[in-house]
Amino acid sequence: MYCTDCGNFMSDQAKFCNACGRPVAQTAGFNSPNVSRIGYSAKINDPAFAKYIKKSNLWSIIFSLILAAAAIIGFTVAGERGAEGMSNPQAIYIGLGIGGMFILIALLQILRRKGSRTWDGIITDKTIKKKSRTVRGNDDSDYVEYYTEYTVYIRADNGKMHTVRTQDNASFYNYYRIGERVRHHAGLNSYEKFDKSSETHLFCNACGTLCDINDDYCFRCKCPLLK
Repeated sequence: MYCTDCGNFMSDQAKFCNACGRPVAQTAGFNSPNVSRIGYSAKINDPAFAKYIKKSNLWSIIFSLILAAAAIIGFTVAGERGAEGMSNPQAIYIGLGIGGMFILIALLQILRRKGSRTWDGIITDKTIKKKSRTVRGNDDSDYVEYYTEYTVYIRADNGKMHTVRTQDNASFYNYYRIGERVRHHAGLNSYEKFDKSSETHLFCNACGTLCDINDDYCFRCKCPLLK
């Protein structure tokens, strides 16, 4: 059976959770055959996830190199034509700077994936805020753009607070409920619910696609669904 407080697996004879100390009496019901999809899935160890992370890193580098090349070529041509008062080699230096920025962003993304850790936590709060920002239009005039910000607050077991924010997309916000236990998976930087027994859909922990709970694999990236 599993501890309802921390998700730790315990023997059927245990009286207390050996991880958090919660009495087994309060975890009753996890032995019931009617309870399914409770616990963190061991499918996270499937090689498909490691391949997905490797492929994501590769595409980050390829995409950044394409953008960098486009920036360098574009500014070089602009410098040759004297567009916007630019000239070479100054325009080339600008292109190199912007191209280097694209590559740096890709490297930071890869380092973020490699530097992330697996940890457990609990959803402590959720908020919805109506916000606005000033945006520059195609005609160089400014206008106000309104959007909705959805925020989910997660407290890790070590006490550190984490936030997940989305704009004009309530999917993540609606999927997770206050008080639920979740696990953050390293490399993927995605979250898995501990208790998925009442769900009809779940997010793919690789690509984030919302899939039917009865499917075994994500229809988009073909990675196993953690259920």
